[in-house]
Amino acid sequence: MASSLTSKSILGSTKPGSSSLPSELRRLSSPAVQISIRTQTRKNLQIQATGSSYGTHFRVSTFGESHGGGVGCIIDGCPPRIPLTESDLQFDLDRRRPGQSRITTPRKETDTCRISSGVSEGMTTGTPIHVFVPNTDQRGLDYSEMSVAYRPSHADATYDMKYGVRSVQGGGRSSARETIGRVAPGALAKKILKQFAGTEILAYVSQVHHVVLPEDLVDHDNLTLEQIENNIVRCPNPEYAEKMIAAIDAVRTKGNSVGGVVTCIVRNAPRGLGTPVFDKLEAELAKACMSLPATKGFEFGSGFAGTFLTGLEHNDEFYTDENGRIRTRTNRSGGIQGGISNGEIINMRVAFKPTSTIGRKQNTVTRDKVETEMIARGRHDPCVVPRAVPMVEAMVALVLVDQLMAQYAQCHLFPINPELQEPLQIEQPQNATAL
Repeated sequence: MASSLTSKSILGSTKPGSSSLPSELRRLSSPAVQISIRTQTRKNLQIQATGSSYGTHFRVSTFGESHGGGVGCIIDGCPPRIPLTESDLQFDLDRRRPGQSRITTPRKETDTCRISSGVSEGMTTGTPIHVFVPNTDQRGLDYSEMSVAYRPSHADATYDMKYGVRSVQGGGRSSARETIGRVAPGALAKKILKQFAGTEILAYVSQVHHVVLPEDLVDHDNLTLEQIENNIVRCPNPEYAEKMIAAIDAVRTKGNSVGGVVTCIVRNAPRGLGTPVFDKLEAELAKACMSLPATKGFEFGSGFAGTFLTGLEHNDEFYTDENGRIRTRTNRSGGIQGGISNGEIINMRVAFKPTSTIGRKQNTVTRDKVETEMIARGRHDPCVVPRAVPMVEAMVALVLVDQLMAQYAQCHLFPINPELQEPLQIEQPQNATAL
């Protein structure tokens, strides 16, 4: 900081010896009152980037770039005494990692995670958990052409417009590699939800380009992870899975790409999650899912199709089931009403655009605003949706576990109304200490 000292007169006072007043008034007037004002000039303006954290009670901050030393996250607010090992996180990281099959990027990364804090003797301690995954297969030279010109529809240009600097290799923070820092804590969130509420989160590919899986071919009540993981495209219907794989192969061999849709369901979500009015559950889910790379749309419940129905057709009528629980006969509300979960299956759909980095000639401009042509190099997914499945599950889990903890904080301090409010069904694991 540079400082300067200045003096100012106030209240219209005059300097000593001034002749602007009659001699009688000059004799009575006091000397000018001097106020010292210290002005400060900032030498360097430092901009601190934000937007890398999500959650209030269960808070996750991600870090790292595609071609840096590695990527990871810090999880703050995780309850203590949760059984946790690196293998618990590795399962979903393996579902997300590159190089799984011919329809994903050929980049070879094991994505092996390391937990360096917040866990002791296989149990969470309640303190921040640090998870790190090193980058091991980097090819910076693949991006030499892209250091001069912007890739069409990529974040290259907008990052440069905002920050004035670019991470050319792999796209930096805009790379899908950043999602490692989401999938790892998402696996922990799913574990907590399953253990303390019996909640299950399952996502699958329901559309690739023009191949659309009909909704009535998937039984959401009985859908299993094994059905989803039974093929490389992660579509639970074998017939449509083959069609989707063929659609990806058709563009992959031509250096092109296609988009698609991931459907996600939540079974056994506790009632009462979500906080009106700005933090409605569907609003939080939309924000979380739309923060993923390449997302372009979010539908919830009946979605846009519901606009073609009347109120009488769309309304979910209530009834009391054989166990005395209030249920809805249909579920066009998608398991959430008024921004609060009602206990029915939560369902949503997330649209992903075609991968922007393709091996075809395209028109673009350089940083010097010169129009040119380019063919992007590097290793990229011809369709992102198969690897996006665990990413969507992770973001949904992070929302729900944060809302679950908020529900405890606000609504479970005092005795509940058992006629409407239900306690959570807690399933304690063997040899675990009860919370």
